[in-house]
Amino acid sequence: MTLQDQDEEIVDAELVEDGELALVDEPAPRLLVDRNTVLFPGQKLPTTADRPKYTKRDLDLSPETEAILRSSDPAETGPMRAFKAWCAEQGRVAVPCTTATFTEYSRHLMQRGLKVATIKNYMSQIRTAMPAGEKPDSSLYLRLLADYRKKNKRALRRKEAFPITLPYLVPMMEKAEADGRPIGWRDAALFAFGYRFLGRSVEDVDLDLEDVTILDDRVLVWLAEDKTHKGEEQTIPLHDRPDLNLVFRLRRWVGYLAEQGITTGPLFREVLRSGKVATSETRARRGATKRGDYLRPQTVNERVKLWFAAAGLQSDGRPVSSHGLRAGGATDLGMSGATDDELWDAGRWQKGSPIPRERYVRPVKDANRDVFKKVPVHDPAAAAQE
Repeated sequence: MTLQDQDEEIVDAELVEDGELALVDEPAPRLLVDRNTVLFPGQKLPTTADRPKYTKRDLDLSPETEAILRSSDPAETGPMRAFKAWCAEQGRVAVPCTTATFTEYSRHLMQRGLKVATIKNYMSQIRTAMPAGEKPDSSLYLRLLADYRKKNKRALRRKEAFPITLPYLVPMMEKAEADGRPIGWRDAALFAFGYRFLGRSVEDVDLDLEDVTILDDRVLVWLAEDKTHKGEEQTIPLHDRPDLNLVFRLRRWVGYLAEQGITTGPLFREVLRSGKVATSETRARRGATKRGDYLRPQTVNERVKLWFAAAGLQSDGRPVSSHGLRAGGATDLGMSGATDDELWDAGRWQKGSPIPRERYVRPVKDANRDVFKKVPVHDPAAAAQE
């Protein structure tokens, strides 16, 4: 047997009653060396007898670690669940899937007419969910996607969120607060914060009370990191203004939480019909445990749609969503003369990013620009008098 064969040989093991790992028909110790083995003067050749002796303790995970891993399991995402269902219908193995199955599923998504960005996102999540060392090859699917991109121009079209600028935001907050319910206080605080913070909705709802300091004229937000600043903590001052009343609205909501004994943990939480903040027990009864006490980003989206419609507002055809808070703040800044550097800093975009200017500022300017205003209005009566 060669050294390589020895290295690749699998030794059977079993768990014995005292919790130790015991070898079945344990062979005599054998050498564990290859071409990279280095011995210092006087050092003996390593053998299997030098390996550590593991016990069951070395294999156990705590319930807390298990809960965290399960809650972040990539196999439990929506795209992965849809992929498993499709595989079941097709009689294919979902995990680990073959490259052929992975490629065929991408064509299935294309047949549904999904956006290119959406397909790439779904396929990336599916590939990530596969076991290490057993991920499918993406090259064939990417060739299909390139062809799809050429032949389906509509699949490239990006529908930007309608920017919820101040003329829209203020009526929404006032409508949410009109009947004095705690859920309205939460929504108004969330909307004011989302607009001023220029955050993505998931960043808003992932904040803890400990991350926010409310002063008389501003709110300080501590971020461990964000999408474009990995590993870079920041303290961001959000100066208040009379139309937002951010300090008042956030203080009222935080004060309401304190009345219920909540002074730590998620800043924005679910509110029940009774007006009480939802507990882990009430969520567990409904099976809503994935986010725990943290509000779902989708909930923010639903509340934005609700109060936009309730305030009697209308968009220009672009979809109304929670991202409109971020888009609205960026649009108001850009239309009021903010420089690119100021936009990048305010929204924490990477320096040089064209997104704030091209997606939020330029479309508004283009929509308001009408070169035909230079052409005099044709008036037949005036022309006849000349």
